[in-house]
Amino acid sequence: MYASVADMISRFGEHDLALLSWREGAADGEINTPVVEQALADATAEINGYIGGRYKLPLAQVPAVLTGHCCSIARYLLNGDRAPEQVTDRYKAVIRFLEAVGKGDLQLGLADDQPSQPTGTIAVMQSDGLVFSRRNSKGFI
Repeated sequence: MYASVADMISRFGEHDLALLSWREGAADGEINTPVVEQALADATAEINGYIGGRYKLPLAQVPAVLTGHCCSIARYLLNGDRAPEQVTDRYKAVIRFLEAVGKGDLQLGLADDQPSQPTGTIAVMQSDGLVFSRRNSKGFI
């Protein structure tokens, strides 16, 4: 994962995370760690979907920018349908950033900023010639 529960706490605070991760049957005022970890895993998967075509995954080192973006996506996911406008706007900005990274317009600042190399598997179309032609039709065309 690109971020941890501790990263989420340092960015958004324990009280906010406790409210966002509360589920029925959980203790009030405490962070539901499995819920936050699941949101972080989902955010990491979403990030990988955007950068997987440019970088070999898993990344050898996690850039600080991805840690912050992973936390923003996880916060948006924890909010669900009730995400405030500020959280939604931040999520949309992160997605625009990831799309730009995926296109190659922006870099992640890694020491080996090389996109992943193609595998060498190439699709080839081959034809055995014309099936229907005047010469092969024997007078029916």
